[in-house]
Amino acid sequence: MRLLHTADWQIGRIYAQFEPDDAQALFEARFQVVERLAALARQHEVHAVLVAGDVFDAQTVSDKTIRRLFNAMQAYAGPWLLLPGNHDAALAESVWQRAHRLGAVPPNAITCLQPGVQLVADRLAVLPAPLVQRHTHADLTDWFAAAATPAGLPRIGLAHGCVQGVLPEELDSANPIAADRAASAGLDYLAMGDWHGTRRIDDRCWYAGTPETDRFKANDSGQALLVTLAGPGAPPQVQPLPTGRYRWRQLDARLAVPSDLDDILRLLEATGPDDVLQFRVAGLCDLQGQRRLQAAVDSARARVRALVHEAHGLRLEPTPEDLAALHADGYVGEVLQQLRADQAGGEADDPQARTARDALLILARLLDEQAAPSPARPRAGA
Repeated sequence: MRLLHTADWQIGRIYAQFEPDDAQALFEARFQVVERLAALARQHEVHAVLVAGDVFDAQTVSDKTIRRLFNAMQAYAGPWLLLPGNHDAALAESVWQRAHRLGAVPPNAITCLQPGVQLVADRLAVLPAPLVQRHTHADLTDWFAAAATPAGLPRIGLAHGCVQGVLPEELDSANPIAADRAASAGLDYLAMGDWHGTRRIDDRCWYAGTPETDRFKANDSGQALLVTLAGPGAPPQVQPLPTGRYRWRQLDARLAVPSDLDDILRLLEATGPDDVLQFRVAGLCDLQGQRRLQAAVDSARARVRALVHEAHGLRLEPTPEDLAALHADGYVGEVLQQLRADQAGGEADDPQARTARDALLILARLLDEQAAPSPARPRAGA
């Protein structure tokens, strides 16, 4: 018996923190990874695909998005078992009811909207624990242990939530799942969703993680799990299969000495078209270094799939040569000359000289921004 375990597709997710063309590409990637999952299911001749919750990112996704999802599943004609999670809970009126009304759900897609044993092609018994609201503080897998299933069929649990005492969340977090549920319910395998990275809880309980990485936190995402059940009572063999296209990377840098900038520029130059990059830089930089850094960021922005650049902690510290080279016309030019005179005419600890230098630093930043404006920073998003 071979199963493909996946979860947290979050179809329809909007990436508002990125520029529009990049956000659209990441939106499309979530459909494309479902196509890759279907191809893997067919390649490995699995008996079913288990999707452990958060198929959709929200109840409000468009009808077009719903139809596109089920179209992306067409390459695998076997059974898909789809579980509602906290993003797409099986409410009285939900995205699932809408999908059925649209006629978008194919016969081989089993939407597990209520708890109860699902017999799949007389080959396995699936025990789903769908969320019927976004958050619950009861363990919805409690009924698994008492559920009767036909003798000789593998017992497979399908759930979405937080395994207690294992994940970083607090023990009383929403949607709790008992850590020993697979053993206490006599399950051959418990397919979990909600944690976005691949994670083993025990031999029979795993999180698959999202198949297309969607955040900068390194959590072993971008995979699905090929689960092989050799026979009754035998522990499952679990093999992660790479599925994701984009690599989400964090690059945090601090400038203290001139060689730091060279190191950062080399790291930026090493990025490629499948990188989604969060670049955060802090420290001190002179005008020439700031221009080199901005040029490298602009080049990377055109090369990678998406880039978020944060420079709130970077302080421009012009050198005396930078300040001497400043040029401006009209009134600003007169102010510039006066500040230079005030700085040169006083001792280092003279208040007027210090004030003049501070003003020159501010003016240097403004003039440099005016000479080489940086791209507008994308607005923050979830």
